[in-house]
Amino acid sequence: MHKINVVSAFPGAHHLEGYPGACKNLHGHNWKVRVQIIADNINELGIAVDFKVVKDKLDILIQKFDHKYLNELAWFKEQNPTSENISKVIYHELQNSFLEDKVKVSEVEVWESETTSVIYSK
Repeated sequence: MHKINVVSAFPGAHHLEGYPGACKNLHGHNWKVRVQIIADNINELGIAVDFKVVKDKLDILIQKFDHKYLNELAWFKEQNPTSENISKVIYHELQNSFLEDKVKVSEVEVWESETTSVIYSK
């Protein structure tokens, strides 16, 4: 099995409903996102999945988060836009874009700072 990683980033703002500290207030992050794709096979060129294909699919999805107030996005109408929930949304949305391919999203890691991240996998 091969594990392919692609990284992207987006700036955005959010607040956390019900949070007892400062994060209940509107604030922003420069989120970094790492997506890991797994593939059992490689093609005749020795490629499991083209990095460009993964990057393009991720970039299309990331545009929906980029410079947005995340609380206003449909995914977060009933849940806080935490790094945990962001990683889960990206995982499922990206997996849907690979349904026809012979690869699978293995995990999505989201950093909201240089020292803190969360990984979502199924």
